[in-house]
Amino acid sequence: MEKKVEYNASNIDVLEGLEAVRTRPGMYIGSTDTYGLHHLVWEILDNSVDEALNGFGSNIKVVIHKDDSITISDEGRGIPCDIHPKFKVPAIQIILTTLHSGGKFNSNSYKSSGGLHGVGSSVTNALSSFMDVTVYKDGKIYNIQFENGGKLKKPLEVLGNTNKHGTVTTFKPDPTIFKTTNISYERIFNRLQESAFLLKGVRFYLVDERDNKKDEFFYKDGIKEYLSESSVGKKVLGIPVYFEETIDNNYIEISFQYYLDEYTENIRSYVNNIHTIDGGSHETGFKLGITRAVNEYIENNGLQKGKLKLEGSDIREGLNAIISLRLPPEASLEFEGQTKNKLTTPSFIPLINNLVYQKFTYYLNENKDFAVKLVQKAQDSLAARMAARKAKEESRTKKKSKEQVTLSEKLTPAQSKDYKKNELFIVEGDSAGGTAKKGRNPLYQAILPIRGKSLNAEKSTVEDVLKNQEFATVANCIGAGFGNTFDVQDIHYNKIIIMTDADSDGAHIQTLLLTFFYKYMRPLITEGHVFVAMPPLYRVYKNQKNGKVIEKYCYDENDLAEAKKEIGPGYSINRYKGLGEMNDQQLKYTTMDKAHRILMKVSIADPIVCAKKIEILMGSDAEKRKLWLEEYVDFNEKDEFVKELNK
Repeated sequence: MEKKVEYNASNIDVLEGLEAVRTRPGMYIGSTDTYGLHHLVWEILDNSVDEALNGFGSNIKVVIHKDDSITISDEGRGIPCDIHPKFKVPAIQIILTTLHSGGKFNSNSYKSSGGLHGVGSSVTNALSSFMDVTVYKDGKIYNIQFENGGKLKKPLEVLGNTNKHGTVTTFKPDPTIFKTTNISYERIFNRLQESAFLLKGVRFYLVDERDNKKDEFFYKDGIKEYLSESSVGKKVLGIPVYFEETIDNNYIEISFQYYLDEYTENIRSYVNNIHTIDGGSHETGFKLGITRAVNEYIENNGLQKGKLKLEGSDIREGLNAIISLRLPPEASLEFEGQTKNKLTTPSFIPLINNLVYQKFTYYLNENKDFAVKLVQKAQDSLAARMAARKAKEESRTKKKSKEQVTLSEKLTPAQSKDYKKNELFIVEGDSAGGTAKKGRNPLYQAILPIRGKSLNAEKSTVEDVLKNQEFATVANCIGAGFGNTFDVQDIHYNKIIIMTDADSDGAHIQTLLLTFFYKYMRPLITEGHVFVAMPPLYRVYKNQKNGKVIEKYCYDENDLAEAKKEIGPGYSINRYKGLGEMNDQQLKYTTMDKAHRILMKVSIADPIVCAKKIEILMGSDAEKRKLWLEEYVDFNEKDEFVKELNK
């Protein structure tokens, strides 16, 4: 790749000014919680990755400082610091203070770029309490500083001479904007490792000055190693399929493998190293190409069973795939939103479809044993799907079976048959279940109490899971099948809400249920139907002379501190260690009533990281689990509330 491309002030275009970012940060980074906090890091990191992606620099370093500020450095060309010919100020100042400014809107400066909208650096600056940028470029060392959300603190100046090149950016997220400014080492670790997999030959460093942790990432075989990393401990069909191709300056790299012990699909896609969490046209094209190739192979080799053709879901059962596209600016990329979670450019559907069809057709013809086993696996999926459909139709015409009668005794059903409005509360214990029954909205809310801890679905066989009474009851209540017969379209409840005590046993029950859903009903999670109820930890109250009670429910220590201040001297505190310590009206108001409750939606942001975590925490390797817990769990944390009571 040519590396003598000019990159200076004349390459910088300005589309609009920096406005309203601090007042509406969610429009630019999604939220002001930990997700949005780390999005600030990704915006700066992606600029460094874009430089490496285009052949400029092979080392990127991230340092987390003790005050939760963060430094990202690269060996790229350096942000342009000369005077912009139109705006008569240093180009770097424009880039860091103006939305939609940068050199990524055409291919003169970047052949591929994840920073399509050009708002990254300016948004990070706008939402930081300070930003300090040092640039090594054209033999000079430049520095510029900002504070209080992008206000110029120190104009651009030359600090000296150098023979280095690159950009070093230090910033601290503004604590008045974000709910937390605690940078997660693990999140940064996962993102850098992911970037290293996608950028063969680029080395990434991570340092945490808070506890002196450090890691380094470098992979020669890229996404092939990525796929191997995610398949550890899995039963797989053959070796990973891999191919890459450049079509009209669009570089396309794809690798995939089939798991024999999984019923769902995991497709992870990227555009210019940006994870497209919600997929899009490139994933659609990939799915179409896979389906075409397999069905054509069946037809050409006389492998058809019966009259029914395989559907895409049959062929993708157990599929684990990684799709990586590197596309030039002229590709007319279209995304949903600034966070670029979904690629919507329609032209990539036929492009990826045809490429995957051609490459996979060739692979199937060259690997007959793999092809025959894959066809058999998909046909087994089809047979199971049709058997489940038949059983479902028969059940509609038959009277309730003995099992269904037993189920009805455990379940307190919702009166409504409008499944899109119905909610199923899975409640820990019969006592809390009884309280929840009294406090529910009987029209739309169903209550299913479960007793104790169920099986660990990650370590148990399918047969053992099916025999488990708790899991069987949950599956029957949800009403959409199990494993490869699960059909999310048939669920009887739009929300499945896990409601347990706020203690270690409750957390364990949550984990076991979530592992079960992940293993055998994953679309419940991926399509947003699973939630965890958040009961309060405290009730702060004061009885007034007129007989009325002032009260505030608190969900963490910060809420508790604010409630004590608001209610004032003479307050009392209830500490809720379990759901059973609340009466039905308190449980209804705090945890079940839509107007007041807090629900935590369960999602899978990173399928590969999620699979690794479940394998570590719920798998059979106790030593690996012990090491992870020692690394990431602080067993020395004190309960400040207990300390207060013991004064």
